[in-house]
Amino acid sequence: MQTVSPESVGLSSSRLERVSSAMQRYVDQSLLSGVIVLIARQGQVAYLQAFGQQNIKANRPMTFDTLFRIYSMTKPITTTAAMMLVDEGKLRLSDPVSRYVPGFKNPRVMQPRNGCDFELVPARREPTLHDLMIHTAGLSYGFEENSALDERYRKDIWVPDEKEPTPDLKEMVDAIAKLPLASHPGTAFRYSLAIDVLGYIIQVVSGIPFDEFLKEKVLSPLGMVDTDFWVPPEKVDRLSTVYGPADAGGLKVVEGHVNSSCTLPSRRPSGGGGLVSTIGDYFRFGQMLLNQGELDGVRLLGRKTVSWMLQNHLPEGIYSDAEQANGFGLGGAVLLYPGRSRRPGSAGKFGWGGAATTEWWIDPAEQMNCILMTQYMPGFIPPVVEDFAQTAYQALE
Repeated sequence: MQTVSPESVGLSSSRLERVSSAMQRYVDQSLLSGVIVLIARQGQVAYLQAFGQQNIKANRPMTFDTLFRIYSMTKPITTTAAMMLVDEGKLRLSDPVSRYVPGFKNPRVMQPRNGCDFELVPARREPTLHDLMIHTAGLSYGFEENSALDERYRKDIWVPDEKEPTPDLKEMVDAIAKLPLASHPGTAFRYSLAIDVLGYIIQVVSGIPFDEFLKEKVLSPLGMVDTDFWVPPEKVDRLSTVYGPADAGGLKVVEGHVNSSCTLPSRRPSGGGGLVSTIGDYFRFGQMLLNQGELDGVRLLGRKTVSWMLQNHLPEGIYSDAEQANGFGLGGAVLLYPGRSRRPGSAGKFGWGGAATTEWWIDPAEQMNCILMTQYMPGFIPPVVEDFAQTAYQALE
C-alpha cells in the first residue's frame, strides 16, 4: 500500500511517533500480541505501522496482509449493500420486515409485568428495514445473562448454531422471527442480530445468495480481494490468532488460525459479524464512503445516499452509547456530542468496531479514515482504541 509524507496531508511526523509508542507499549506489556494501525487523510495513507505478532508461538509477525476476524465491522458493509438496493429502487427503508420474512408479521413484545415477570403484548407496529439498520427493531443478541428474552436467543439461535450441520441463513432468520421483541419498534436502541436479518433480505430481493451478492456487488468492485466469510487454505497462515487474558497474567490463545471457525465456508454468512478482512481492504471500503460513494472510478452509492447514511437516524433522546455522545446512522455510530465522548473526534464522525477489538472510523470534517486491527477477546478491555484515537487526532497540524 502506498503511503505519503504525513506533512503533505496536514499531519506531523514527529507527533505520529506517539501513535507508535502507544501501540508498542501494549505489545511490550503483553496486553496485546500485535496490532496494526492506519491513518489516512485526504484519501492518502500517511501512517501505516504493524507491531508485535499475529502468532506468538510460531513467531509470525503482524504484516499488512494479516487477516483479521472483523466481526461487527461487517455491519457497515452489509448495510452498504442494502443501500445499493435502495438506490436501485428494489428496497425502501419504510418496508415492513414481514414483506420479506413473513414470520415478522404481527409481532409481540415481551413486556415487563410487576417487576419480576413479563407478558406478551401486540407490538404497536411492525419493524421496518429502517429499524433493522439502526437497531430499533426490538431484536436482541442473547448477550444479557439475566434477560429472559436473551435466554431464548441463546437456546433457539446460538445452541442450534453450534451443532453440525448449522442452520442456513433462512432457517436462522425464521427462528429469530418466532421470538418476541424486546421493545416496541422504534422506541429503543438495542444492539442485535438485525443486520443478519438484513443480509437475508438482500438475498431474498436480489435472488442471489447473500455472500455471493456481497462479493459481486461490493467487495470485488472495491478491490477488497482478501475480504470474505471464510479463509481458504492458501491464506490460513495469514490469519491472526485471537488472544485473551491469561489467569496468571499475559495472554492465552482464544482461537488459533488452524481449525478456526472461519476456515470453513458457512451455511449462514453473517451480515452482522462474519467477515474476515485486512487493514488495506477495509481502508478501501472506508474511503469509498468518505468519497461519498465512489472509489477509483467505481461508484457504489449515490452522493446523497451516503450523506443520508452518515446522519443520525435515532429518535430524539435515544443514543447508541452509555455516554449519550453517539447516535446511529445507517451502518455505524455517529458522533453527536464530542464533549461527552471518551475519544476525540468531530461531530459527524462515523464508524464501528468488532468484538475482537478492531475499530474503524471516518471523520468527514477532518477527511480522516482510521483503522485499528488486533485480535483480543473479550473486546475492548485494554483501552487501545481510546489511545489510538487520542494519538491520531493530536497529530493533526
